[in-house]
Amino acid sequence: LINIKNMNYNFEYIDIILFAMIAGFIALRLRNILGRKSGHEKKDFHNQINRSTVNQNFKPQTRKPVIGDLDEKAKANFLKGAKLAYEMIITSFAKGEKSALKPLVNKEIFQNFSNEIERRKNQNLKSELTFVGLKSVKINDFEKKDNIYTFTVDFVSEIITCLRDKENKILEGSLDEIKTVNDTWKFSKNMWSNNPNWILTETEI
Repeated sequence: LINIKNMNYNFEYIDIILFAMIAGFIALRLRNILGRKSGHEKKDFHNQINRSTVNQNFKPQTRKPVIGDLDEKAKANFLKGAKLAYEMIITSFAKGEKSALKPLVNKEIFQNFSNEIERRKNQNLKSELTFVGLKSVKINDFEKKDNIYTFTVDFVSEIITCLRDKENKILEGSLDEIKTVNDTWKFSKNMWSNNPNWILTETEI
């Protein structure tokens, strides 16, 4: 007689083996289709950059910042540098000192200043300027586009200025008059750059 119990047991054993083989085959196919991590995949280093290298006076923003996003210390520090830059730029321009202007302005403004300096030189004109002081300095706007930060600043300054010809005759201005000047300038900086300077990128009068 055939032992029915043993036959059932053998069939169950064969079923287990078949299911195991099918499961192994499916797992192998999935691994070939989807791939597997080897530990040598290319990593995204953009998120691993140390954000603390950004100027600590500013906080990286995911939205367009407004002036209110900057703390008072950050604004005060920027304005301190902007005041020095303003005085240095206008006095260097009057004196015709291109080397002093170059690190403080962008290429377009530097070229415009250089052209005017050369024009005065070719026409034997001499520009004189005395910087009396700043009456007021105010941040008008602040914006961030990618890693470029830009301040728009309103300056109200007092200067004494004149333009002389080759015979030292005054053609424009006066040495006896203090002139009030209103300027709106834009300063920009790449916050990932090693250059610590804010660069003058636009002037509006």
